[in-house]
Amino acid sequence: MRVLAKELKAALGAIKSSDAAGVPDEVLVKGWVHRVRELGGISFVMVRDRSGIAQVVVEGKVDLPLESVVSIPGVVAANDKAPDGVELRASRVDVISRAAPDLPFPVNGDPTKIGLDVILDQRPLSLRNTKIRAIFSVQATIIDAFSSFLRSRGFTEMKTSKLIGSGTEGGTGLFEVDYFDTKVYLAQSPQFYKQTMVATGMERVFEVAPAYRAEKHDTPRHLNEYVSMDVEMAFIDSERDLIALEKELLSSIFEAVSSRNGDELAAWGATVPTPESVAAAPIVAHDEAIAIAAREVEKSGSSAKKAYEISPEVERLVCAWSAREHGGELVFINEFPRRHRPFYTFPIDASRTMSFDAIFRGLEITTGGRRHNEYQALLDVLPKFGLKAEDLTDYLNVFKYGCPPHGGFAIGCERLTQKILGLQNVKEASLFPRDRKRVRP
Repeated sequence: MRVLAKELKAALGAIKSSDAAGVPDEVLVKGWVHRVRELGGISFVMVRDRSGIAQVVVEGKVDLPLESVVSIPGVVAANDKAPDGVELRASRVDVISRAAPDLPFPVNGDPTKIGLDVILDQRPLSLRNTKIRAIFSVQATIIDAFSSFLRSRGFTEMKTSKLIGSGTEGGTGLFEVDYFDTKVYLAQSPQFYKQTMVATGMERVFEVAPAYRAEKHDTPRHLNEYVSMDVEMAFIDSERDLIALEKELLSSIFEAVSSRNGDELAAWGATVPTPESVAAAPIVAHDEAIAIAAREVEKSGSSAKKAYEISPEVERLVCAWSAREHGGELVFINEFPRRHRPFYTFPIDASRTMSFDAIFRGLEITTGGRRHNEYQALLDVLPKFGLKAEDLTDYLNVFKYGCPPHGGFAIGCERLTQKILGLQNVKEASLFPRDRKRVRP
């Protein structure tokens, strides 16, 4: 029977057990040749599978190019110097798929010493690297924990179209697509559909899906295609209801990563916030956040210019302040000016809105807020944003026939992954990143 690398120790225990009648002495390891080391007349072949790496001892020399796929039967034996204290002593080596010898990427190397362009150009091979693949094990946990938490709170998962006739955020930053004899666009978010489902009476919905932004950024924090983890819920009073929900949601995600991904966190030297630090995350109004950043600059004696908007530098400074004053690098900034938010954002007054961003370890990972739910209020606000009702008929009809007060937010999956693991560039947290220059592999 096949045994995974992480199961070898248990297999040895089962074989040694006095009540292990019928347990075969020989087991089978299958995987990729990760490394080969020859010592005297013995070869140590490290075989990698989805669970980890097993040490296999083979008599004599072996002709095994790295990354060849092999099947090796043998006897499990104790060895304190082997991974998990066990190794497989091979009876033979069967090559299932022989790899070409000219490997263009050092799969068993340290990715922190390899340039990002090389890693991304060789993505099918670089994803075999255990440290790089650890990123996506953590990301899988994030998505699963996000979905599981929301289901436990009565949210229904949905999957919406990514081809839309117009943008609900004003039509900027949209990718055009030829759709038979007309033009359509790739969706920036499932905003229209989230609000539609709330209005149907479903009340609480979520989606995990790609989103697209045709923005000409080339920074360590931007992607043109990313995974958006969206939430929308009815019968809220303000954005603070959403912040309270997100605190619980993030705490659940962090706990899941901590319990399931200890090895992956260790590989990157990473930690996750405690539930207590998430619960204590401060809520700071937009203008106060800018003032805090200014005071931080003044304390440091820096000659940096005064900020008037929430910039990446302000985000970093406010998180540093929160870590010192509140014991955690998570901050919620709310009451953004109306000029900085989409037309559907619910106003507090003539200048402020019931909206917020979540800033984690110096980077914005979430944008959200309460939405307009009254048909006439939306008609009144459209001209102020240079929009016309006739261009948003489908969207407006959602509210024409009754819609409860509601709101939601979206978490950027890659950004959250990036900040949990301390990655330098968000592209590292995307399986096959898309930016201005990269559309392959």
